[in-house]
Amino acid sequence: MKPYKNKINRIRSFALSLIFIGVVIMYMGIFFKSNEIVMLIFMVLGVLAIIGSTIVYAWIGTLSTRAIPVQCPNCGKHTKMLGRVDMCGHCREPLTMDASLEGKEFDVSYNRPEKKKDSN
Repeated sequence: MKPYKNKINRIRSFALSLIFIGVVIMYMGIFFKSNEIVMLIFMVLGVLAIIGSTIVYAWIGTLSTRAIPVQCPNCGKHTKMLGRVDMCGHCREPLTMDASLEGKEFDVSYNRPEKKKDSN
């Protein structure tokens, strides 16, 4: 299983990869100089990937402003936390703001909303 990373850093890494993917897609379009339509399709797809990256960066920026800044008890640095559980962005220490989860093993499923069971 892959090691868990801080949510904000994971989304920023995805946005950065979209930029590189868009550039690679546009670069592949150069190989189709003889067929302008195919080259244009590759260029448009690359630009759409870069525009998607811009949208993701804007979204994570607005999300980051609402994130709760906490001080990591392990390294002492400040990091932003999304959800009930998250990792420190510096030392990967599991963090939680929920007192009922303190001392429990780190699990990403704590961030998912629990389904309400019918009491009928």
